[in-house]
Amino acid sequence: MNPLGRWLLIGCALVAGSGCRTVPLLGAWSALATEPYPGKQDDIFFLNEQLGWYVNGEGNIYKTSDGGRSWTRKLQKPGTYFRSVGFVDASHGYAGNLGPGYFEGVTDSVLLYETWDGGETWAPAKDFPFPAGAGVCSIDILHAPSGQAFVHVAGRVGGPAFLARSTDGGAHWVLVDLRPLTAMILDVHFVDPDTGFIAGASDADAEKSHARVLKTTNGGQSWTSVYESTRPFEITWKESFPTAEVGYVTVQNYNPDAAVSRRLVAKTQDGGKSWQELPLADDHAQQEFGIGFATPEVGWVGTTRGGYQTTDGGKTWTWVDMGRVVNKIRVVPTAKGFAAFAIGKFVYRLDTPAR
Repeated sequence: MNPLGRWLLIGCALVAGSGCRTVPLLGAWSALATEPYPGKQDDIFFLNEQLGWYVNGEGNIYKTSDGGRSWTRKLQKPGTYFRSVGFVDASHGYAGNLGPGYFEGVTDSVLLYETWDGGETWAPAKDFPFPAGAGVCSIDILHAPSGQAFVHVAGRVGGPAFLARSTDGGAHWVLVDLRPLTAMILDVHFVDPDTGFIAGASDADAEKSHARVLKTTNGGQSWTSVYESTRPFEITWKESFPTAEVGYVTVQNYNPDAAVSRRLVAKTQDGGKSWQELPLADDHAQQEFGIGFATPEVGWVGTTRGGYQTTDGGKTWTWVDMGRVVNKIRVVPTAKGFAAFAIGKFVYRLDTPAR
């Protein structure tokens, strides 16, 4: 049984023809004690409910071994904008740097850092193939049933669009130039060694851009555009695939016109072949960031002012307090069901309530 399936309370109505329905038991998000940060922090990664790391744009990497109750800073590197983090196992992990040329004050040209001791020490990743002027926005790590570790590193916001793929945990890399297909890469996720998705944009100029999603079925050798919005000022930002068939992406809209207030999430139910746009909110002040789903029906979206939660696959959304500008949401299985972690200005945690 999928561990995440254990958090559903099954209630079978005794009405003819009604069948059974699952009622989600959801707890509340709780703020964790972390160091103050002036803006949006970008990524957090947990191997299990106790062991995790988070990074931010001030060149900091933090680690917890007690589920986020306490954190220790393991690296402080001014001039580095850590945008992403991911671990192959408890010892071996990566942190991605956005790189110079996008944000003022970012001077570090090393785009990928690597640790072999659980984040105690970090060094430039060996033979990482990104060219000068590129940068890292996303790290995705997939463990195949064989135990083989696939690592995908992609970026960046504003361009250029490059993907690095490793089939051996990072020992060797292959560079994929995606500039002909997308002007940016904001997120990458593989559901199996061959099938992956990229959140991108049609133009480096946000005023001209449409949100775009690319898909590969041959391990990144070739890509096809499977979703593109019809409106300017849009890019896709983050993605979440609770299953290989069901996936969601946040659609950011930068149109300054206050009348353009609808905020949308795009969803696929057939492995990315087709996409449906779902209304999230009608509020020009809200900007979408991270997205994370525990099951095909239950998930969250982080926005400028807070979060939104759905328990019906995005048909309806409810505002929840999970911190502001949540950029990444991670879900890990636990003995009770799952724990979810959200990072933005603050770091929050949600646990399946005991029953």
